[in-house]
Amino acid sequence: MLALARGRVRSAGPTAAGEQELSVELADGEHPALADVALVGGCEVGDEVIVNVAARELGLGSGGFDIVHANLTRGLGAPRTASGRVLKLNYTSLQHEIDPLDARVGDDALSALAGAPVGVIALHGQLAPVAWAFARRAPGARLGYVQTAGGALPGSHSRTARELRRRGILVSHLTAGAAFGGSDGDAITTAGALAHGFSQLRWNAALCGPGPGIVGSASTFGHGGLTMLDSAHAALALGAATLLVPRMSSSDPRPEHRGLSHHTRTVLELLLAQVTVALPAGEPEPAVGGRHVWRRHDVEVDLDAYAASGLPADVMGRPLAHDRLFFAAALAGGGVLAELARALA
Repeated sequence: MLALARGRVRSAGPTAAGEQELSVELADGEHPALADVALVGGCEVGDEVIVNVAARELGLGSGGFDIVHANLTRGLGAPRTASGRVLKLNYTSLQHEIDPLDARVGDDALSALAGAPVGVIALHGQLAPVAWAFARRAPGARLGYVQTAGGALPGSHSRTARELRRRGILVSHLTAGAAFGGSDGDAITTAGALAHGFSQLRWNAALCGPGPGIVGSASTFGHGGLTMLDSAHAALALGAATLLVPRMSSSDPRPEHRGLSHHTRTVLELLLAQVTVALPAGEPEPAVGGRHVWRRHDVEVDLDAYAASGLPADVMGRPLAHDRLFFAAALAGGGVLAELARALA
């Protein structure tokens, strides 16, 4: 059953970013909440709302807040604007129409993807350092981001993608599969998003990976990091030069995530074809699989410059200074992706 509660908005932030921050008074007190403006409309102080409280009740570290399910004051009578031909979140109470980007892909898309560099990330926390390093090593190159399942599904929830778009580091942010609400459009599939990005948006390189947070069950196959497998297979099938940016850590309190995370190790073992895997300079090649190509970044990554960039520099509560390997691996991934893009240019 949905964990729904009725409440009243006590404070409401701006709606311009697509995700509105609220404070909602419920029977058990006042709690922070978020509203996806594109789905449920904007909220004002005094509005009566229905919120989903499941994430807060579970105490999720990356999502312990309430989500507006419906605005009873002004949301029910809002005019519906038919914008597309298919549904996202279909056959749920949040199903909504999209105009799928896949439908705009022409027969020439495969030629645009031949050898195109596609970097696959395991965590949303890798997005900023990978994209920043790519921009430093390939100035002027057009980098797009395809947000997949595995973490938060709403595109509006990625403040990182929004900031990278604002700085011009990313030129586009698309959502694919169950993810929705990308600032530059929705695709039904990851393959469709990549094909649209390279053939229609003139991307020189792409990143694929989940939104903020990660789904996990402490099992081999039941975690959001396994979406790397789907994204890599889609990129490989399209003829792209596929690069995995490994999840690595020098200080994660869980032993299975130290060094090369078991999430990345599982993906490398399950892949049906060879991919390139980025490594920071000086990092020894992990003993996993035999068919993949480990490619060390040719220069020492600049952790200090990234830390000074103002972009997110912590992962799961650990600052860069306490987990240098996580950020070194991500920055190396951006550097290798830039090298692949320059080689294709």
